[in-house]
Amino acid sequence: MKPATPCTLPTTTRPAKHVSVRYCTLTQTAVRPLKMSLDTHQPAVKSWEHLLDPLDYDPMASFFTSRAVKLGNKWKEYQGVKNWEGLVDPLDENLRGEILRYGSFVEAAYRSFNFDSSSSSYGACRYPKSTLLDRSGLHQTGYRLTRHLRATSGIQLPHWVDMAPNWVATKSSWIGYVAVCQDKEEIARLGRRDVVIALRGTATGLEWLENFRATLTPVPNADTKPTHHDDGDGDDSEPMVETGFLSLYTSGTDEVPSLQEMVREEISRLLQTYGDQPLSLTITGHSLGAALATLTAYDIKTTFKLAPMVTVMSFGGPRVGNRSFRCQLEKQGTKVLRIVNSDDLITKVPGFVLEEEDADVPKDQKVYVAGLPSWIQKRVEDTQWVYAEVGRELKLRSRSCPYLKNINVATCHDLKTYLHLVNYS
Repeated sequence: MKPATPCTLPTTTRPAKHVSVRYCTLTQTAVRPLKMSLDTHQPAVKSWEHLLDPLDYDPMASFFTSRAVKLGNKWKEYQGVKNWEGLVDPLDENLRGEILRYGSFVEAAYRSFNFDSSSSSYGACRYPKSTLLDRSGLHQTGYRLTRHLRATSGIQLPHWVDMAPNWVATKSSWIGYVAVCQDKEEIARLGRRDVVIALRGTATGLEWLENFRATLTPVPNADTKPTHHDDGDGDDSEPMVETGFLSLYTSGTDEVPSLQEMVREEISRLLQTYGDQPLSLTITGHSLGAALATLTAYDIKTTFKLAPMVTVMSFGGPRVGNRSFRCQLEKQGTKVLRIVNSDDLITKVPGFVLEEEDADVPKDQKVYVAGLPSWIQKRVEDTQWVYAEVGRELKLRSRSCPYLKNINVATCHDLKTYLHLVNYS
């Protein structure tokens, strides 16, 4: 997998003299599978932030204790070996617990990130590996952090950026972590040793800019060949993904390795250490983190031929790649469970999706957009804007939940909303 083409900002523009940005960090709902509490070292929450809070209750009064359901030899079903058939609609209680448990790891990544743009450590992790889970509110998980992860933007900045605020100039920032289940009782409950990669969503200015680099770009790999869709026109396509996501995954600096390099190095070490045991790799993320989780899973299965089962638990993720990319994921055996709020606009971008009709329709007519003339459809297919949904979808709807208030674009996308909807769906 090669880095995406860098994006260069114009050098003629000058920064505004008075710029301030406040990133809103909502305190997320504690969820059923894990005991959670607020870290007393958390930054103070501004009084206006309650306007974004979709839940009208005190999170401290809403903790759930773990049911400690033993998955045993059925763990692969809950990791998606059968694409979660019979477990999603209605939502299986054990799967619900696993989704909430992995969502809690993502919440820990949010709580551990330094959002204070006035701080000299803006964009860093607030806690060391040894105490991150406890101090972010996750206690007695049975997991131990083994590596911090950083993501770096590939956007080339003009020289004047050195004078800009931190939120503009920060090129590389902490984005998540790798944790390994070490507790014998938890390993027995799960039926295997589990490795978690948890990734937060967009936080810095350059990450926002990368999100808007929405055209598709190839994901070259020695073992990846163009996929022939057999649609009658002989047109092959290669796996392609969103340019900005690929940039954040593959870009690095002289001082900081790329996220890709960090992941490969840590997974290689863990496979050497635990490769002879029942093992799973679960990659979970929200928003931008969900997109990077999908890219990470693809890269792991491509790089490590003897990789164990790889599962993605995706919360509120945008689209990532084209149909050929989706086909490669399926061919690898990578399992993706997309948790989607149908009221969340982020899950409907970027680009277009050309749906597939029923299997009885002739293959040369399978791709369509309702009400769109065929010649326009063809032009759309030829652009770098045609995406494809991946994996299995668990669809939720915030507007159908009587416990939610102040429903707007922000609350519909917030991880707190997702965990609440999963918990009560």
